[in-house]
Amino acid sequence: MSRSIRLAAVALFVVVCWAVFEFSGLRERFSLRMLHDAFAAHVVTGLLLYIALFTLGNLIQIPGWLFLAAAVLALGRFWGGIATYVAACVCCIFTFFVIRAIGGDALRGIGGRVGQRLLTRLDAHPVQSVLLLRMLMQTAPALNYVLALSGIDFGSYLLGTLLGLPAPIAVYCIFFDGIARWLHWT
Repeated sequence: MSRSIRLAAVALFVVVCWAVFEFSGLRERFSLRMLHDAFAAHVVTGLLLYIALFTLGNLIQIPGWLFLAAAVLALGRFWGGIATYVAACVCCIFTFFVIRAIGGDALRGIGGRVGQRLLTRLDAHPVQSVLLLRMLMQTAPALNYVLALSGIDFGSYLLGTLLGLPAPIAVYCIFFDGIARWLHWT
């Protein structure tokens, strides 16, 4: 399958995921309050729902900070951070396999000199590159898609993700916990 067709298939996949989210009624029910209530009602079931929604949200380009804020509000800074770390790792792994299955390494050979320089850097230092990108962009949906389509091996992707997510998640947990306390939400 040509690179253009694989990229078009990835774009179609994003549109279909978004349409399911939009037209299934999930969008109207999706909010910080809904995520908070799911945790408050049943921690285990809430965690599984949280992981599923985090993953779906990432596939349709919803930023991960929304999920992290809900977890911190519902579970507190420590347990909210742990729940977010688990959900973020599952989300990144799932996204990698789905997007890789659809698009393969479609970004190889694209982008001229700049694109080739970036891919050469990624190939030379894959774990370090993913770690730094995760620290800067966490679970940004576009980052997950680009890394999956880059041709990076899964082991390097996984290790960079596992090592790169804790620090920014911890910073966000402290930030959202501080905001919640300042607004007297906790």
